[in-house]
Amino acid sequence: MKDQKTLAYINMFAILGSIPKLCKECKEARDLIKDDKISLGFSVKNGPQATLVFDKGSCYMVEGVKKCNIKLCFSTCEKFNGMIDGTVTPIPRKGLLKVMFLLKKFMPLTDILSKYLRATEEDLKDKEFFNISTLVMFNVITEAMAQIGNHDRVGKASASYITDGNVKIEITGSESAYITAKDHILTAYHTTPDTFTSYMSFESIELARDLFDGKVNAVAAVGLGQVRVGGMISMVDNVNRILDRVSYYLA
Repeated sequence: MKDQKTLAYINMFAILGSIPKLCKECKEARDLIKDDKISLGFSVKNGPQATLVFDKGSCYMVEGVKKCNIKLCFSTCEKFNGMIDGTVTPIPRKGLLKVMFLLKKFMPLTDILSKYLRATEEDLKDKEFFNISTLVMFNVITEAMAQIGNHDRVGKASASYITDGNVKIEITGSESAYITAKDHILTAYHTTPDTFTSYMSFESIELARDLFDGKVNAVAAVGLGQVRVGGMISMVDNVNRILDRVSYYLA
């Protein structure tokens, strides 16, 4: 069974944490929040806490809930995960008078996110949709890797073998991120690193999409040179082991 605490961290920082990327890439999402200046906090008992800050079309996430205008509290990780999968409806503990933002803006925003993360073959025929969907998915996957390495039993075992340093992960010509290991704790950053110890590079956004969708075998892609790896190979190997766990949690 999926570890509910690990899933809660993934849902917080990888799923909800991809909303800023969605707003950056998708005009429909930006337009939805273009008039809003508000912050929405999520507090999970014995689990993650974070705030989405909306600022007239842009959005970013910060850890903690100290300065949120609206606060949603969850007594268990299972209940928070239930909100993400649509089986639990939370009631604000703070900002009840601002509940219309939840109903009219935040929920439609999550619907847009779901549309891009659960894209159909027909959707992906549109090049712009394809690009946005793949970039948002890349954001989700890289963040999920860090959360799995920090919280999942199998992921933590792999992280315990990762030496300190940066692993760069990139889609050539499209997107770059990196995962920092420090004392076997992983942190994902959604930008290009100044320096890196190891790297994993997908030759194109089309190949990255096929890998994400399981249409291409990663080992075969490395053999064909479609995925390039380098640097400290033991780092890449253990990061890859964690990557293998992502589909388990996101399926």
